[in-house]
Amino acid sequence: MDEDTHYNKVEDVVGSHVEDAVTFWAQSISRNKDIMKIGCSLSEVCPHANSVFGNLDPKKIYGGLFSEDKCWYRCKVLKVISDEKCLVRYVDYGNTEILSRSDIVEIPSDLQFSSVAKKYRLWGLQIPSGQEVTQFDQGRTFLGSLIFEKEIKMRIKATYQDGTVIAQAEYGTVDIGEEVAKKGFAEKCKLTSSTNICEEKKSDPGPLVLRNLKGPIPLWGHRSNQSAFSRPKGRLSGRPTLDLKNENDAGNHVTFPKESLTVGDFNLPSNVSLAKIKQDQKLIEENEKLKTEKEILLESCKALESKVEQTAQELQQEKATTMDLTKHLESTLKTRVGTRMKNLAAKVELLKEIRRVNISIRFGNDLSDAIQVLDEECFTIPASLNELEIIWTEYNMAQEKIKTCQNVNEGNILIAKRNEVQQKLYMAVEVFILEVDELPLNKRLKTLQDLSASLEAVYGQANEGTNSEEILKKFYDWKCDKREEFTSVRSETEVSLQRLMAWFQSTLKAFDLSVEESLTFEDTIGNIDEILEKTESSICKELEISLVEQGDADKEIILNTYSQVLQKIHSEERLIATVQSKYKHSIEFKKQIIECLNNSPNLDHLLSIKKTLKSLKARLRWKLVEKNNLEESDDDHDGSEIEKIKQEITQLRKSVFQEIYREQEEYEKLNSLVQKWFPELPLLHPEIGLLKYMNSGGLLTMSLERDLLDAEPMKELSSKRPLVCSEINGQIILLKGYSVDVDTEARVIQRAATYHRAWREAKEESGLLPLIFLFLCKSDPMAYLMVPYYPRANLSAVQASMPLTSEEALKVMKGVAQGLHTLHKADIIHGSLHQNNVFALNRERGIIGDFDFTKSVSQRTSVNMMVGDLNLISPELKMGKPASPSSDLYAYGCLLLWLSVQNQEFETNEDGIPKVDQFHLDDNVKSLLCSLICCRSSMTAEQVLNAECFLLPKGKSPPNPEKDTEYTQCKEEEELKMENLDKYKGNTRSGEANFD
Repeated sequence: MDEDTHYNKVEDVVGSHVEDAVTFWAQSISRNKDIMKIGCSLSEVCPHANSVFGNLDPKKIYGGLFSEDKCWYRCKVLKVISDEKCLVRYVDYGNTEILSRSDIVEIPSDLQFSSVAKKYRLWGLQIPSGQEVTQFDQGRTFLGSLIFEKEIKMRIKATYQDGTVIAQAEYGTVDIGEEVAKKGFAEKCKLTSSTNICEEKKSDPGPLVLRNLKGPIPLWGHRSNQSAFSRPKGRLSGRPTLDLKNENDAGNHVTFPKESLTVGDFNLPSNVSLAKIKQDQKLIEENEKLKTEKEILLESCKALESKVEQTAQELQQEKATTMDLTKHLESTLKTRVGTRMKNLAAKVELLKEIRRVNISIRFGNDLSDAIQVLDEECFTIPASLNELEIIWTEYNMAQEKIKTCQNVNEGNILIAKRNEVQQKLYMAVEVFILEVDELPLNKRLKTLQDLSASLEAVYGQANEGTNSEEILKKFYDWKCDKREEFTSVRSETEVSLQRLMAWFQSTLKAFDLSVEESLTFEDTIGNIDEILEKTESSICKELEISLVEQGDADKEIILNTYSQVLQKIHSEERLIATVQSKYKHSIEFKKQIIECLNNSPNLDHLLSIKKTLKSLKARLRWKLVEKNNLEESDDDHDGSEIEKIKQEITQLRKSVFQEIYREQEEYEKLNSLVQKWFPELPLLHPEIGLLKYMNSGGLLTMSLERDLLDAEPMKELSSKRPLVCSEINGQIILLKGYSVDVDTEARVIQRAATYHRAWREAKEESGLLPLIFLFLCKSDPMAYLMVPYYPRANLSAVQASMPLTSEEALKVMKGVAQGLHTLHKADIIHGSLHQNNVFALNRERGIIGDFDFTKSVSQRTSVNMMVGDLNLISPELKMGKPASPSSDLYAYGCLLLWLSVQNQEFETNEDGIPKVDQFHLDDNVKSLLCSLICCRSSMTAEQVLNAECFLLPKGKSPPNPEKDTEYTQCKEEEELKMENLDKYKGNTRSGEANFD
């Protein structure tokens, strides 16, 4: 605190802003004119000044646009809140506000002088420590009611270094400080020295005092505690500008109506100065009221003048229009008769054209004709067809009973009954064929197709609706009403035209000079205007009915009827198609059953093949023993003798497989006969093993044995299951051995048969590795599965030697997706898809290898499969859920990702799922991978096949001679290895390996 040289000096001021119960801002009365000049200068300079930018100088004075009255006032920047917002204080009034930079402008140097308002603090008082927020706000409001816009005397006691003046405030004889202290909003502070100057610390007076400075300042329109005392004013006197709205907010601020702020309410003595202020305020209020009324009257006057001017212009335009209309009427009156007759003739000509055109469509005549055609010549089901269907059902049931029968004696009885039903069926088929031959099916079908085409050409696509005769009844009622109305209108038109023609004929006499008979004016001219009016009215009415578009109700009736007619047409077409289909099947049945009855199944050919096979296998075994004896003999033998025996063995082995293929063909023929005509064959001839062949889907053969093959163990491919390699008719094959018992044998056959049937439906297009043969070992509990061998074609080997390009990878993985689609369509879950059982044939066609048929799906999925750093087990399998097509597709997605990124490091989330977004991939490939791996949508293998990355044509990659050379070398090595298969020595039985 500085020593004040003006101690006890008295200043007359007017309060302008209150900060707390002891601190406020006030303006010296002597500077009233300065405030007026500042306001005028700012209103001229600020609208054209530049907005501030860059760093703001806290010591500099700027122009600020006050948000409440949109006037300009001088301000200083207290704090930069953000790049766009600043906290400013209006230096001539003391209040603060948050402004945008666009509302702060530079002002010239002649306005850079000290502030008009000063900050005052009540002498000897301080805010009580620990004061509540509500009491703080009430104290500030109370002080505002005492000093705001009131002339008060300030006895200066001291001045702070920051310019805050410590003073005793008096209003008349009232000590304002004493009043604040009495209310409890402030307390006396301790005094020191004889000067009785209050020792108040310059430190932070507490969070309550600085609340309005440090806290965020809300918009003026929403401030409930300061809006009444903090607005900048343009003058010191005049009508009060207190905000007298009752406000209730979270702080429970005290509001003071206008009447409560008078002097009398605070027990202040009246004096001349106060009375004068009140009188001035009243005069100012009246003056403002008169100004407002004057402005309203001026606005009304301007509006009336504008309206009068607009009315005058409209009157002038109306006058000009009337004159033009008068001229037009004068000119048209001269040609009135000719124009009217010309228009009437044009309408009559149009009506003639409309009557010539078929308007049956408008009234649904075409639909009526169609309904008549459908009703009169309606096709019905032949009576013989119902009888034929009954006998067909009886025949199928008889065949099914034979198929499930396991007793021969019972089967013979069922066969006899079946044969009786078969004869009845044959007779019913003949009757049906003869009856259908008499029916004009093709002619009727052609009529229906033409009728449907003609209606669709007129009415377009029909809506699907319910089949209801009520629709047709409603149509007939509507059609009768429309036809009656149209007939009445047409009759009226014809009568009117007849009257007009009669008038013309009678009028000819009036203008014929050769007629001597005298005619009066009334007899000749008569009521021609009435006749013309009636004729025009009748013609227009008929034209309206003929040309005006139908209403929604009429359209709905016609369209519903059209839909009903089309349903009848299509229903009859389907009925005819059913009869034609039954007719075609009956013709085929009649032809086949005649052949079947004349040529019963003959097993001699199959038995002959089996006999030949038995002989060939015996000779082959003998030659194998002879070859082994020669090779193990200590005697020196000519190499040509052994070579000769080897050639004989090769030829015998080839003959054995030829006979096995013939045996399979014969089995397939018998299987077809069983399915169509003779389900009793497996029951009557169990010795041929036809039922086993059928149950295995044609995969199982009883004629093949392990020791007949010249096989080489493949230890490098597997370590768990016997696996050998051989060659059959020029094809390299693998023979997989499965250890089975009585229970597992049937499961292996059933699982392999299901897989084989799925492959056989599409074969090369199935995306699956084909199964050649399945046979059982007679001496050991082993089942052998024969499959093609593709050396170094699995993905693991291909990627290790020469990785696939992106185009090749997509071709291969499209084939793999086809394989999964084939399996899933047959309700087969692979469960163990990985890089070792996916093959890239010729680096462009992908197929899925067979899996372990001794294991169930859950057993296959229990093996932890990895490709690189990726785990192929889906998250749901890790949680113990059963395998599903979705888990197969997850493994598929991981394989596709592995091929696409080629040896890049993988990042996974906490669930072990790879993060696809980290790689730079084709958008279509990335989208597919996200669906398969990350999002785990319910995507199917068929949808994967139709993914954009497989559908869009891919550009061929440029040829790479080095890769082509490397691939050719690898292929030659494998071919050389296969050529040496027949050169190994030793017992092939001792060289068994395992297959993983």
